[in-house]
Amino acid sequence: MTQPSLAHATDHGRMYSRSIGGTPEVPSITTVIGQEHKDLTGWAGHMASAELAGDARLANAVGSPAELKRLARQASSAAERFRDAAAARGDRVHHYAEQVALESLGLRHGVGEARAALAEHRESGFADRFDEWWQLYGVTPLAAEVTVWNHTLGYAGTLDLVADIGGRTCIIDFKTKGLTRDGRSKPLSDSVVMQLVAGMQAEEMLLDARSGEWKPWPYGTDPVLLAVAVSEAEVVPNQASPAVLKAHWHKFWALRQVWEHSRATESAGIALRPIAPPPLPAPAGADAEQ
Repeated sequence: MTQPSLAHATDHGRMYSRSIGGTPEVPSITTVIGQEHKDLTGWAGHMASAELAGDARLANAVGSPAELKRLARQASSAAERFRDAAAARGDRVHHYAEQVALESLGLRHGVGEARAALAEHRESGFADRFDEWWQLYGVTPLAAEVTVWNHTLGYAGTLDLVADIGGRTCIIDFKTKGLTRDGRSKPLSDSVVMQLVAGMQAEEMLLDARSGEWKPWPYGTDPVLLAVAVSEAEVVPNQASPAVLKAHWHKFWALRQVWEHSRATESAGIALRPIAPPPLPAPAGADAEQ
């Protein structure tokens, strides 16, 4: 992911400060959501075995334990490499989306450079489909890559886009997705609803990072929350159902408490310490002998 100007990598995850050079004060929205445990060991194992099975060197390695071990060690990092490549691709797509919004806002932008970066990685399809969606939905941006803050619960984050679509204010989160076997965009995770509702519940938005100037959040009154899957084949916008927002907000609130208590326990000191066995009992008759 890209690093917003007020975001800091800490031992407790990404945190935000109030101005450039300020002390990190609250966790990011994604750090809070990350407190929910997700078991990816099965996926990681699949990625490793699939890479090893498709390695052209495997046949010649049979019978050589050392060579097999070397190939297995390389394959074991397949999931990590896939994740890093997907994150880099997501950064490029998000950057392009931001530049398109800045251009529409009449601000300084780098649309050409962002599109060239995608073309360099053979990812122009993402930009093409994004442009089609932008025109089809008549997107009018209001704010791009806007940093928000909630004092009551204690968190901050950076939202991809706030825009007017069809006369409604929309809070939008873009997710870069690969394709299914039938060539369609892969589905989104429901956790994006927590991300969107946390953005909706913001209390302030950043005006100037250097001076630390903020203003009240003006877009939290009945916005449409959109999670937009961007793939090379299609762009699929999904609305977070208004009926589920309260439940997802409560889950986000609970995860924020998990983050706080986890930090408290980590800073409380050593949790377990070894102890010596109890004193041995005096031998029988020892008092009588004395």
